[in-house]
Amino acid sequence: MERYQGQFISDATRQFLSRSQRMLIGGEWVDAVGGERIEVIDPASGRTFAQVPAGAAADIDRAVMAARNAFEAGAWPKMRPVDRERLLLRFADLIEANAQELAEIEALDNGKPVTMARHVDVALVVDFLRYMAGWATKIEGSTMDVSVPLMRDRELFGFTRREPVGVVGAIIPWNFPLLMAAWKVAPALATGCTMVLKPAEETPLTALRFAELALEAGYPAGVLNVVTGHGHTAGAALAGHKGIEKVAFTGSTEIGKLVGKAAIDNMTRVSLELGGKSPVIVLDDADPAKAAAGAAQAIFFNQGQVCTAGSRLFIHKSRFDEVVEGLSGIASGMKLGPGIDPSTQIGPLVSAIQQRRVLGYIESGFAEGARAAAGGVAGEGDGYFVKPTVLVDTRDNMKVVREEIFGPVVVAMPYDDLDEVARRANDTPYGLAASIWSNDLARVHRLIPKIKAGTVWVNCHNILDNAMPFGGYKQSGIGREMGRAVIDMYTESKSVIMAL
Repeated sequence: MERYQGQFISDATRQFLSRSQRMLIGGEWVDAVGGERIEVIDPASGRTFAQVPAGAAADIDRAVMAARNAFEAGAWPKMRPVDRERLLLRFADLIEANAQELAEIEALDNGKPVTMARHVDVALVVDFLRYMAGWATKIEGSTMDVSVPLMRDRELFGFTRREPVGVVGAIIPWNFPLLMAAWKVAPALATGCTMVLKPAEETPLTALRFAELALEAGYPAGVLNVVTGHGHTAGAALAGHKGIEKVAFTGSTEIGKLVGKAAIDNMTRVSLELGGKSPVIVLDDADPAKAAAGAAQAIFFNQGQVCTAGSRLFIHKSRFDEVVEGLSGIASGMKLGPGIDPSTQIGPLVSAIQQRRVLGYIESGFAEGARAAAGGVAGEGDGYFVKPTVLVDTRDNMKVVREEIFGPVVVAMPYDDLDEVARRANDTPYGLAASIWSNDLARVHRLIPKIKAGTVWVNCHNILDNAMPFGGYKQSGIGREMGRAVIDMYTESKSVIMAL
């Protein structure tokens, strides 16, 4: 291990950071056509520690052409499903072998604690690649007896087949850069698609290392392309590109709507995993200490920069003071620090812009009468820190209650009965996730159907499984990630009728 900007990192990470970073297009590492570059900032210090190309429309054109050529010619379209499976398994092995390096790059780039990056982000990537590898050999159609009123004297045979949708454009966010890349790339490669990946400009580095390992695994040139650049240039060019068949986006609802509109102009297939304002509902029979610990994990995980973050905490009035006291104690005791420090529990937010945004929401809460039971201010030091914050004395119509903050800020509110809490939990344009804390399974089962969300957790939060589809109701998105459902997002269904 060597010291890097005051922190210890592995030799592999140091060597990666010492290189001049380029984009991957058509199997070649290239600079942007315009020659411009983007500075990559360490959010724990505010200092530049790397640069990447500032790709734009011309670079997206090159990448889409490379993906098109790979999809229509060469080795990729001829590859058997079992060979796509083996490539994904080899890719997963390489990710696993380089897990510590990837975790360190993610911690420096995003700010998240390196221990979490290693044992959550990278571990989930490895498991997901292996899960999707199994699907490569299990994509199937069906046969059926055909009933047609005309042609009664002919024997008819009908069947369906699923085919890769084609060239996919993927735009991913900065909160889980490596994992979100895998969520898009793995199903595309399993189904036989090719891809142009545009990582967030704040966190481009693990996508580039991910692409290096894909080449090492043996993927043909052009199957996976990575273009770094700004969202309003490279991202916009990719979302509206006429040369792609599908765009897959994860990010805010505001930007997701723009991506969806750009895609629909070309009738491009689209899947959108968007924002959330997830309720955490504590029933009166729940253990206050366990509920407080669960609520803390729901909101402070990844500095609250999670689309499913449990940012609205509804506590039965009989348990309200106990749970808030426990949660505030946990928040006040968490250690803030650089993500690369293994002892850090709460890292910095991803950027100065995000820090100002989150602090602005806290100030708006204060202005409307909220009170901080814990936190409520920026952390110390040069980085983009915000102390874990618990707000009380909040009302349903407050900005901090209604809008997605995307930071370590939770609003705690009491309620009286299940019908009331279901109504208030659903009083949001979002519907991504929710959690219920109770051992009264009869009441839990009555409450689950009332909650309008794509995922409902019981006595846990932010728990994902590769076999479970993930996505949202309402303005939290269109389509599903993971599970069998994701195969439909990257394939077309073709119906065939034969007159024999």
